Amino acid sequence: MAEWRRAMPVDAGPLADLERDANLVGLAHVFGDLPFPYDAVLTRWVLVLDDPEVVTEVVAGDQGLVAYVAYDPESLRHLAVHPDAWGRGIAREAVARSGASRLWVLEQNHRARGLYESLGWAPTGVTRECPRKPHPTELEYRHLGSSV
Repeated sequence: MAEWRRAMPVDAGPLADLERDANLVGLAHVFGDLPFPYDAVLTRWVLVLDDPEVVTEVVAGDQGLVAYVAYDPESLRHLAVHPDAWGRGIAREAVARSGASRLWVLEQNHRARGLYESLGWAPTGVTRECPRKPHPTELEYRHLGSSV
């Protein structure tokens, strides 16, 4: 099992770095050559870390953050694992830590969707447009064991 700790405001930059690193590998087929919106992501992390209703936990490694999960009482809001640590079960741990019953995932994020579905999540049929260009479709998922 990974060693998780609560994220602190000083982690905003490393959280944005990890999100960039995971996106550039895992979502290149979605965002292509568009530049990663680092400043907007960093600003979002500052706000997330300041939100008292959101818990953000991280796994630190020798070269920076290895994983993060951010969640509120109902929703898994953000999850990423550094590509160098994929396949170690860290994302499964993160989902379990959250205790969430709802999440949004990019329709074309097949790796994440496969993980969620293997853990008992299913799409609800509700979609929305991702705010990040080129505005891909996001799917709402609910945990099948949830009554919410």
